[in-house]
Amino acid sequence: MIEIAVSITNTIQEFTEKGSKQVNWSINTSAGKWSPKEILGHLIDSAYINLQRFVRCTYESNFTLTYSQNEWVAAQNYQNADIAELLLLWRLINKQIITVLDNYPSESWNAVCNNHTVEFLTNDYIAHINHHINQIIAFANTD
Repeated sequence: MIEIAVSITNTIQEFTEKGSKQVNWSINTSAGKWSPKEILGHLIDSAYINLQRFVRCTYESNFTLTYSQNEWVAAQNYQNADIAELLLLWRLINKQIITVLDNYPSESWNAVCNNHTVEFLTNDYIAHINHHINQIIAFANTD
């Protein structure tokens, strides 16, 4: 789990310290498409859900937790949020995920959650972050 925690740490630190500064966060997209802020908001929501998964999978067998992504993004009005606050919130939630993963019991590594092992879910979480960071970076320096 330590390698995964390091990967999450490095990805988030690199993006928040360098990549995020070049993004045009004020862009509004067409209906049905998320803006850079909304994509980041979705990553915040994903972090909330995955934190719950990682914690609860240590003591609940076959735990399942899903959410309605578009509805969550809309309900939380990420488009009108302060970007500095969103970036801070995203970093802090992931810091807690890293704490959980750094201390994750080895006997729970193969626990099943959402029909997948915790190992699969952690690797999928990193891939998910990278996918959406690349989407956000596509908004870099656009007008």
